[in-house]
Amino acid sequence: MKAAVCREFAKPLVIEELSLLPPEADQILVDITACAICHSDITYAKGDWGGTLPAVYGHEAVGRVRELGSDVKGFSVGDRVLVTLIRHCGHCSPCAEGMPVVCDHAGEGESPIRDGEGVTLVQGMATGGFAEQVVVHRSQAITLPDDIPDDVASLLACGVITGVGAVVNAAKVRPGQTVAVIGAGGVGLNVIQGAVIAGASKIIAIDLNETKFAEAKAFGATDTLDGRTPNLPAALRALNNGRGVDYAFVAVGVAAAFNQAAQLIAANGTVVAVGMPPSGHMAEYDPSSIAGGCQHIVGSKMGNTVIERDIPWLIELWRQGRLNLDGLISGRYPLEQINEAIEATLGGEAKRNVIVFEGAK
Repeated sequence: MKAAVCREFAKPLVIEELSLLPPEADQILVDITACAICHSDITYAKGDWGGTLPAVYGHEAVGRVRELGSDVKGFSVGDRVLVTLIRHCGHCSPCAEGMPVVCDHAGEGESPIRDGEGVTLVQGMATGGFAEQVVVHRSQAITLPDDIPDDVASLLACGVITGVGAVVNAAKVRPGQTVAVIGAGGVGLNVIQGAVIAGASKIIAIDLNETKFAEAKAFGATDTLDGRTPNLPAALRALNNGRGVDYAFVAVGVAAAFNQAAQLIAANGTVVAVGMPPSGHMAEYDPSSIAGGCQHIVGSKMGNTVIERDIPWLIELWRQGRLNLDGLISGRYPLEQINEAIEATLGGEAKRNVIVFEGAK
């Protein structure tokens, strides 16, 4: 199979011929037809989160099942499936509590990827989706209905569930509450969509790039603010009846945005950490304000998603026209042009670029 390999951090990916070990008893082999590019893939490839090389990244994938492990139930050869990074055991304490995104055993298992010399490559985020095929644990996949295209469906594997899930699962925003979203990129737009779905009365999009404001409003933002506005907390309160918001979602991986978010929430308000800055970048808070205002800081990983529950729901919202997936795609590229797709993503204008493979529906 062909795959895009990261052999040096912050260098272009290299297209190579690799091989996969056959699926173990609890694994499936999937022919990939589409894989969206997430900023997390780019952050890993830059080396900002450390890690080991060589590696194959990519984790927002769709494809067809080619082979099943001997113990796999619920899938058939030929099934169209969404492939996510949410590998989970199903029986540890987090899994039992409905939080498979933080499964105690998620990181276990050997990478199935090998190069021509037999060297094991890292399977990025337990997926390795920038490739023609993947071998993944059965818990990482869910079957897809026929009516949703592969490129559109791939967005559900991370960007959409991360944004929408942060609102409905992690924060549990109620109708009438108010929301600020720092960062109007791909994930931020899905936080905005989630806030609309949850019934938020005020949704304020904050970004340093004013060209994103029209898009933010198209996805449901009621107001926009330039993040460089002098006395941003006062400007936000002026838009929100003189008070801070109930929830401030940080949808960018910049530590300074977390400092900013803490100044935007009202008493009993919540900062929801969605974006992930490079390792070692620290945020600062005034603990007296947090304690005195009964405020909260909540982490949200992959929108605290349970794919069996959330993916069918999101697809139904898409069918009803209540979830805009098609409008999130900025460009489609073959695997051989993945570096161009990454550069376009880094340019700041793209929402999601998708690598499309042969056989895509």
